[in-house]
Amino acid sequence: MRRAMYVAVAVASAIAVIPAGATTTSTGTGAPSGAHYDLNIIGVDKAKSSSMTGSNTHTIFVPLSGSCKINLAEGDFQVLDGNCTDGPSAFQLPNPDPGNTGTTVYSVYARALGKPGGSSTTNTCFTDTSSGSTYCSIYTMVQTRTTSKSSFTNVSQDLLYVYYCDTTTGKIVRDSLFDNPMYKYYWDYTNNGLRLAQLRFYPSVQTTVAAPGSAC
Repeated sequence: MRRAMYVAVAVASAIAVIPAGATTTSTGTGAPSGAHYDLNIIGVDKAKSSSMTGSNTHTIFVPLSGSCKINLAEGDFQVLDGNCTDGPSAFQLPNPDPGNTGTTVYSVYARALGKPGGSSTTNTCFTDTSSGSTYCSIYTMVQTRTTSKSSFTNVSQDLLYVYYCDTTTGKIVRDSLFDNPMYKYYWDYTNNGLRLAQLRFYPSVQTTVAAPGSAC
């Protein structure tokens, strides 16, 4: 049975996300131009009383301080449950890489907005329903709101894949979202005062991500 373990940051930082495929032009904010789906993850001081299930908004409310779980389901882009202050929320998105080839069919860009000083981290994880084991990626999306102009960065590798160590082989394994029907995927969102993490999903932009197989 495979067992997960955390890998040093030095290993993770040695591999970069490389935009590929469709030619794009920048909007001046670091994001491509063209059609996209917006998702706003908003940090709030007080828990929301509404469940926001099936509201089909473009917003998920999360604690301003603390962690919450955003469950992921396969389908067209849609917020299924926008309240992550009363328990797990839910977001639906298409399969980003059918066949786990390492090249996405769409890309995700993110930036931090709101009052300077806040930050958040997001890990992509899955639970293997056949064993109950949970694996989280060695790559983490980190968003920090500084006093400088906020720009988008490509976070496709962070949010659309789980890279973890198979301790049986001693190699890094790559798993794309929804690649295995036995896995329940989610984002583990930890907030440290960030008011707004803005995500943009670009259907016409591909990203080539790190290959698996390197030593843990």
